[in-house]
Amino acid sequence: MGRVLEEGDNCWRVARAGRAAFIVDGESYFRAVREAVRSARRSVFLVGWDIHSELELIRNGGSDDELPTALGPLLDAVAHERPELDIYILSWDFAMIYAMEREFFPQYKLRWKSHDRVRFCLDGEHPLGASQHQKIVVVDDCLAFCGGLDLSQWRWDTCEHRVEDERRKDPKGKSYPPFHDVQMVVDGEAAVALGELVRERWNLASSIESVDVDLERELAHDPWPASITTELEQVDVGIARTLPDYESRDEVREVERLYLDSIAAARRFIYFENQYLSSKRVGDALVARLEEPEGPELIAIMPEKTGGWLEQHTMDVLRARLLRRLREADRHDRLRVYFVRLSSEPHVALMVHAKIMVVDDEIVRVGSSNLSNRSMGFDSECDLAIESAESNDCRAAITDFRRRLLAEHLGVSVEALGSAEEEGPSLVQAIESLRGGARTLEPLSGEVSDEVDKLVPDSKVLDPEKPVEPEDLLASFVGSEDQKPAWGGLAKFGLLALGVFALAALWRWTPLGDWLDVENLAAIGEWIDQRPFTPLLLLAAYVVAGLAVIPITLLFVATVMVFGPWVGMGYALAGGELAALAAFGVGHMLGRDTVSRFAGSRVNRISRKLSDRGILTTITLRIVPVAPFTVVNVIAGVSDIRLRDFALGSLLGMIPGVLAVAFLTDRIVVSLRDPSSESITTLILVVVLVAGGLFGLRRWLARDAEKQI
Repeated sequence: MGRVLEEGDNCWRVARAGRAAFIVDGESYFRAVREAVRSARRSVFLVGWDIHSELELIRNGGSDDELPTALGPLLDAVAHERPELDIYILSWDFAMIYAMEREFFPQYKLRWKSHDRVRFCLDGEHPLGASQHQKIVVVDDCLAFCGGLDLSQWRWDTCEHRVEDERRKDPKGKSYPPFHDVQMVVDGEAAVALGELVRERWNLASSIESVDVDLERELAHDPWPASITTELEQVDVGIARTLPDYESRDEVREVERLYLDSIAAARRFIYFENQYLSSKRVGDALVARLEEPEGPELIAIMPEKTGGWLEQHTMDVLRARLLRRLREADRHDRLRVYFVRLSSEPHVALMVHAKIMVVDDEIVRVGSSNLSNRSMGFDSECDLAIESAESNDCRAAITDFRRRLLAEHLGVSVEALGSAEEEGPSLVQAIESLRGGARTLEPLSGEVSDEVDKLVPDSKVLDPEKPVEPEDLLASFVGSEDQKPAWGGLAKFGLLALGVFALAALWRWTPLGDWLDVENLAAIGEWIDQRPFTPLLLLAAYVVAGLAVIPITLLFVATVMVFGPWVGMGYALAGGELAALAAFGVGHMLGRDTVSRFAGSRVNRISRKLSDRGILTTITLRIVPVAPFTVVNVIAGVSDIRLRDFALGSLLGMIPGVLAVAFLTDRIVVSLRDPSSESITTLILVVVLVAGGLFGLRRWLARDAEKQI
């Protein structure tokens, strides 16, 4: 095989590493990071898709020092110990909508609660829908880690991947399934180059301060982790990136180019582990190699199913479509796709999160990029690659790494795998000869039902490879990427109507009617209404619920249901206004910098328009669902809008929605009490009128917005 790495084409930089090693699974990686950070003298950069301050780097003891084992306290402690050490933490700006899936208040935990020289920034410098997906740690510009592992929850595991492991718990103490991933560590010029890369990313995203590479001071120590054995020496490391087209920056597709060139160079086999498989261009390249009569074998290790329900009904469907293409092209029986079964009774499969590829034991890559479209041109990614060239030692190290992974998955020794490879004519036959234990590789069908397949749209929607052009509707207010289409509102009204019909049917034709009595519900509401402090309690509940980001429309519906259309409408308007003002005050106290960490890049757009046309913009944001109610209120608190204008605009903007809710809810109650054809017909007419009225009002506001551009 000739040389594949080409600087400026399929990689950004080819840099020399005096030492390199492969780190398999979280237990080893997190320990190594702690050892490196513990010895840092000048700088530490942590860059990730997610970073959790309470991540326990070492479990069940095992520390030989007095420093903390949790990430956040560790960084704070070393910053206090060493006055010349600066620490920079850069995590993807996930915005408010993802707050419940991440560590709450990371700004507080990783910045305010830490030493002044621990700097934290959320990276929002990417197109709408894209993410900062690189996973890099750089220590003193002379040691760097790069791969698929984030310093986050749900990542720690051992190579044994025990079905039950008391140590495999998140910061809240909850257990999670076995997890597999890989990282690479390098030093020398390769670490210096990665130091440049993370500084560039920091300088793009951070308003705190810019940082430059400083190689003037000599270090009198070696931060190489004591727990990591060097596997490669004096090797060239290719650094490949994906960066999307954004603002004045051109896109970079080195990750994709390196995948395609490596696949084209394969002669014997292509082995990869990856979380996803949906990239069209990579798929086309693999199909072409499988169709060749003398092409390479293709061995893929993937998760049986990806994360939660949503991924299984989106990315798994895209994977199924590409697997069908690969199997149709596999006329020469060289394709094997497996998942790792850890136990048969009960059935437990390993979550494969690694992003690695080995070609002929002559090229190895470890990185953050998935085999998805978005990793090729939409998200920011970073992969490291090494090719053996003429070095037998390097080739042997790559072979050992690949065998170590396969042996781990098959539940056999590395020696047994090596013997099987030497006896068999192909890697596929060696793997097949060792399968069959309780822990083993099992064929992955990856099929999904036709019903689910038909429901899932094209990959251009779910897995884009380039930034999507935003629509123009209401662009003058908040940027159309935050818009929700008008048909979404119509669909919600349609679903609401169906729900009403279902409730009516249950009440009339099933035993539910024996205890679902509207009169009883009305009696309960009347009792609540007669309490002396009901108004104050209700308004306080609105304030608390508003700050807790509970949808305001649900509160409106509940209020009208209990207190009736007229009194309920008054309570809803008063409660909604108080909730808006309370969140406005919270935003004003927190300040723009803090709010932007949670609400993301929409802060500048919304606050600018609130400042320019306060009352009209507030009315528009109440009627057009461009952002959650609480998010708009908090952002208003950091804008230049006057409190009077915000209060008036908020009240006026809520009136149409509250009227619609009161009118519709009243008809629903009537339909539940008397689910006759007449009441149901009236309800349908009300739904149509309300939906049409709101749709027309939004269109009018949109036209008004366009006139202001």
